[in-house]
Amino acid sequence: MEGDDVVMATEESTEADLDDMKRRLREMEDEAAALREMQAKVEKEMGSVQDPAAAATSQANRELVDSRSIFVGNVDYSCTPEEVQHHFQSCGTVNRVTIRTDKYGQPKGYAYVEFLESEAVQEALLLNESELRGRQLKVTTKRTNIPGMKPYHPRRSNPFMQPRDPFMAPYFFAPYGYGKVPRLRMAMRYNPYY
Repeated sequence: MEGDDVVMATEESTEADLDDMKRRLREMEDEAAALREMQAKVEKEMGSVQDPAAAATSQANRELVDSRSIFVGNVDYSCTPEEVQHHFQSCGTVNRVTIRTDKYGQPKGYAYVEFLESEAVQEALLLNESELRGRQLKVTTKRTNIPGMKPYHPRRSNPFMQPRDPFMAPYFFAPYGYGKVPRLRMAMRYNPYY
């Protein structure tokens, strides 16, 4: 009799375990569906890069904003955005002033000023070489960066550099200048032409 009770208890526990596993599987599937939905929503909000029409409008918006912006170089490191805004207020309505900083939060010494009107850019260019906090500002129009385009700077050869033999070890000097003989031996060891 006791053996029958054990077998029935085992069957009931396996059915309960099976139901519990099915319930957990449904929960995981629901969570996965919710995650896929959230991912699609985020991609839609971020404006996926795969959509060329959205990328073109984004680039056009950037070019429009950059046509109303100027680059200000040689800005004093302790200068605030409010001071830069006040300096260029006579040109037109300043929409935004951005002073770029490095990864430690220290100013890099240049700023971007965005105006509401594109005519204000020409007025601001007249303030080139004007002084702010005792420094002459360098004012130019802001250029538009093209994504993925990096300027290529080929490596120039040095006409004074001697061509190196790839199998020749570098010439080593003896430390502390112990005379010519050790250096000559070292040169003879590494240079087969001695």
